[in-house]
Amino acid sequence: MNIRKNDHVIVISGVHKGKKGKVLKVFPKENRILIEGVNIIKRHTRPSQKNPQGGIIEKEAPIHASNAMIICGKCNSKTRIAKKVLKDKRIVRVCRNCGEMLATNI
Repeated sequence: MNIRKNDHVIVISGVHKGKKGKVLKVFPKENRILIEGVNIIKRHTRPSQKNPQGGIIEKEAPIHASNAMIICGKCNSKTRIAKKVLKDKRIVRVCRNCGEMLATNI
């Protein structure tokens, strides 16, 4: 999976097409990602010690990773990712449009 936590992505298909946001969490086994402000669902909760009022809570739900593309910081467009090996044997992610190295979030 090329998308990592804290990447800026745009949704390219589905109901939320065109929305942009930051990746909050990645679920690699399910191939899904959680994007800030995208795919908001309403969850009805009972009162508990954590939430004594209870009621309806709005939160993000994960979407499939294939429905999102990374936004390059330099060329500010959606892009595919290439991997490049540097001289010190590190592998970095590179924008396919402009060749700029993407921030590594390990």
